[in-house]
Amino acid sequence: MKSLERRRCFGPALGLVAAIGLLYTHPLFAAEGIECLGGDIAKSLYGLSLSPVSLNVEGKHPGLVGLGSYIVNAQGGCNDCHTSPPYVPGGDPFLGEPEQINAATYLAGGVPFGPFSSRNLTACADEMPAGLTFEQFVQVMRTGVDLKDGQTGPPDTPILQVMPWPVYGKMSDRELEAIYEFLRAIPMINPRPAFCTAP
Repeated sequence: MKSLERRRCFGPALGLVAAIGLLYTHPLFAAEGIECLGGDIAKSLYGLSLSPVSLNVEGKHPGLVGLGSYIVNAQGGCNDCHTSPPYVPGGDPFLGEPEQINAATYLAGGVPFGPFSSRNLTACADEMPAGLTFEQFVQVMRTGVDLKDGQTGPPDTPILQVMPWPVYGKMSDRELEAIYEFLRAIPMINPRPAFCTAP
């Protein structure tokens, strides 16, 4: 009985040690370390494998990119509202097909919701997702106030009406930073909103 209890206690710990070892040897993490990930090491590694598009981690923290990918692709459901259409023909899991996300328009917005349409979240040429600085991004996520007026709809609705910002706004600063870092790492997809400068 005691050996079974020991396996239960040490199993997760050994898994964590193995994940840390993988993280240190993973080419994206080797130079950056893992200090800011806390207990999210495994999520970060898994998140890197979930991205449907290639990631540019140069000048970014790959650990946060991976964690952001995990939040966006495994928890947030961002693809459903910000990719038009979200799945390629024959790749819609809601039709019983093997999932294949539409990488060609991944998070580029344009999904209609009545008088509104979803924002293009891909980064501008200056690597600012949706044209927002990190501080502006956090403000939008915490208050719902659309700083760039990129939401298509009536001009008298400055607060995002479809985006579930009251839920996302409860995320920690580190989680929001991870999402932002992931959005900085994905490819810019046109057409860009008018407030983005073309490369």
